[in-house]
Amino acid sequence: MEIRRATTVAELTAAQHLYDGPAREEWAERFLAAPGHLMLIAYEDGQPAGMVSGVEMLHPDKGSEMCLYELSVDDPYRRRGIGRALTEALAAVARERGCYDMWVGVDTDNDAALATYRSAGARDDGEFTMLSWEF
Repeated sequence: MEIRRATTVAELTAAQHLYDGPAREEWAERFLAAPGHLMLIAYEDGQPAGMVSGVEMLHPDKGSEMCLYELSVDDPYRRRGIGRALTEALAAVARERGCYDMWVGVDTDNDAALATYRSAGARDDGEFTMLSWEF
């Protein structure tokens, strides 16, 4: 397995089978141009097998932190440590950038995600509620 940071629209669209829906070229371009946005892709035999995306966020009184936005591993490659390796790779990037922490929101019944993040060293901060606005 090789993990590389995506730097081109072609890399992002080649990994679209790992997303919730198809990639749109204009959104991929915006993603790459946005400061603090990054995607790491795990490759097996030259094919995208998993991805993790992160967003570095900055606040005047806290400094910089990394949000693990999304993690996905293609079905045939699951339970091989790819999700953990991607999570650890994103954490390494966060440390390199001087982030004071990394966090992720997870549904409490998503046992696979919880196990992956815990195996990569995350700790449980307790239950919380996420609210959202749809536009």
